[in-house]
Amino acid sequence: MLFEPRSGRLAAWGNALLAGLASPDEAVLSIVGEDAVHRVEGLPGESGPVGLTLALGRMRALGVTGLRVALPAPGHPLGLSGPPEFNARALEAEEAVVAVGAALGLVPEVSEAGPAGDVHVSVTWHALPVREAPPADVPSLSEAERELAEALREATEVLTRLDVAGSGPVAEAALSAYRARAEAGREALAPGYPARAVRVLALAQRVDLMVSLAQENGHGGAVAASEMAARAEALRPVERVARRALVAAYNSAVEARERG
Repeated sequence: MLFEPRSGRLAAWGNALLAGLASPDEAVLSIVGEDAVHRVEGLPGESGPVGLTLALGRMRALGVTGLRVALPAPGHPLGLSGPPEFNARALEAEEAVVAVGAALGLVPEVSEAGPAGDVHVSVTWHALPVREAPPADVPSLSEAERELAEALREATEVLTRLDVAGSGPVAEAALSAYRARAEAGREALAPGYPARAVRVLALAQRVDLMVSLAQENGHGGAVAASEMAARAEALRPVERVARRALVAAYNSAVEARERG
């Protein structure tokens, strides 16, 4: 249940590859993860869809020096800079990657096939032109960390006030998976990211997990439609902070490189 957007994996390991801190094979394997295949369509200079290895090499040749993440939601164009066509596609997908050094963005289209338990997932990244401008509403890592600490307190208070219990088998399983993943020392990002980014990403995922559990599970007293609506409204600012922090964490390698 931990929120790890495909755009985050692509940006993190793409940045490591572009910085010479990861091999093409390592980067592609990490980006694809448990999906079956990723391809990129619409890249300048390519007549059709190409694999990730070729796509990342082509992007380097086009002048791409880094990759940023966008996680937009209705009314919140987080990480986007336009034009409207790209923003609309990114909003529909709820995520995108924006290149640094070339006016290019990538929006994923996910396809699933096969029976339950044996689903084949393929991802096509559509390359589209973007406006070269500062991304919308992306905080610094320090700002994101401060906001997250407050959001975690607010989420706890909201869930207590709405009588949403953080218990039950689904909640316990999700929280146990989170703790096991953290204790195993899993590399949350890719080589080249600062320690603060790893910390911010882990805390943002924890806040997002709390919000997801509260929205998806029917524990506690919020059962009527009006109460469910009140729960969603109360948690919306918390979810917004978590998304801002995720973007700040994934984009921190590019920000650090530009500063230094």
